[in-house]
Amino acid sequence: MAPSIRLSPAARSLFDEPLAIAVRGLGPRQQVTLRTSLRDETGQLFQASAYYQAGDDGELDLARCPALPGGSFSGLEPMGLLWALQPQKPFWRLVKRDVQSPFLLQLEVFEGHGERPGRLLAQAQHERAFLRDGVRRVPVREGRIRATLFLPPGDGPFPGIIDLYGTGGGLPEYRACLLANYGFAVLALAFYNYEDLPKEMKEFHLEYFEEAVNYMLQYTQVKGPGIGLLGHSKGGDLCISMASFLKGITATALINGSVANVGAVLRYKDITIPPLGINPKRIKVSKSGIADIIDALNNPLEGPDRQSFIPLEKAECCFLFIVGQDDHNWKSEFFAVEGSKRLQGHGKEKPEIVCYPGAGHYIEPPFFPMCAASMHLLFGKPVMWGGEPKAHCEAQIDAWQQIQAFFRKHLTGKPSETSSKL
Repeated sequence: MAPSIRLSPAARSLFDEPLAIAVRGLGPRQQVTLRTSLRDETGQLFQASAYYQAGDDGELDLARCPALPGGSFSGLEPMGLLWALQPQKPFWRLVKRDVQSPFLLQLEVFEGHGERPGRLLAQAQHERAFLRDGVRRVPVREGRIRATLFLPPGDGPFPGIIDLYGTGGGLPEYRACLLANYGFAVLALAFYNYEDLPKEMKEFHLEYFEEAVNYMLQYTQVKGPGIGLLGHSKGGDLCISMASFLKGITATALINGSVANVGAVLRYKDITIPPLGINPKRIKVSKSGIADIIDALNNPLEGPDRQSFIPLEKAECCFLFIVGQDDHNWKSEFFAVEGSKRLQGHGKEKPEIVCYPGAGHYIEPPFFPMCAASMHLLFGKPVMWGGEPKAHCEAQIDAWQQIQAFFRKHLTGKPSETSSKL
């Protein structure tokens, strides 16, 4: 019997779902190398490999068999071949641009262990998809809004969420559509560097975001009376500003966000919030040219920088802070704690804060490989994002459950069964 790879689900799975991997037909206790490969839409290659030894029966099940030292990871890691994928090009991050097409994952089994792979014994392909069957993708160009709405199958109404990314700009859709797979109506909202929106992060007007909130509140398939906000990095402080000044927001979840306005002036009616000051002298650059910017921002509790602190005590919503404790972009845990103090100091409900040791800045949906360093658009050089791959992967899986449970609880009134596993 020739060796073969057995996958479950067999041909196709959602990107944030686990994939069971096994190899049959090997010799008793045969040593093999397993390798996964994936190309992003620009053609950049990501790879991971691990050393294994088959059982006495010639079977190798990654859920029961630990990887041996020497590959991309070791130990019992059923999904290691996915979360350990690394770009062959330095400082390159895996993102999905067209959510309507899947990523194609290649799996190969080679003879033996070592630097150079031995004879190819078996190979398989698998599609990692982003849209569940029946989820609708609706481009939105109404008024000034530049966005994409994802609607679950059925008539609804569905709990509504606006999803914002960070300083990369553009219109990333992959997190929004993965979230829509679980019954949420999610609006991926662009706010700069996209179509006719401003090309640079100079200043933002909250009226633009207010238009998007009102669009969601008036949409027939969105369940009222309020919506949720989900923001990562710069998108996080924009979500806090929205929650602080705009009506109709019930729940706000931040992934490594800031409680101070960062990077651009924020305006709303006659209110102006300046950006938090930056001191470039506090940036450390390693021998390999990677910048550590963790200390670059000023403290929003001191001097004139206090004007950058967003008045989140004005918000009429519940907050969830997702914190990577090894975030090197900025001090996410400090921001979450100060936000909590400010809320409680004004008699508001204490926010939920979920901290993940060993997790870096880019806490993405499950099984996106950790990006340790990549180009930062504002700094113009590669910066380190922090994180330790295995802990970061575990944080992504748990945070994804926490975010869904939070929105389900506050937008539908139904508690969810999930509890933190960390």
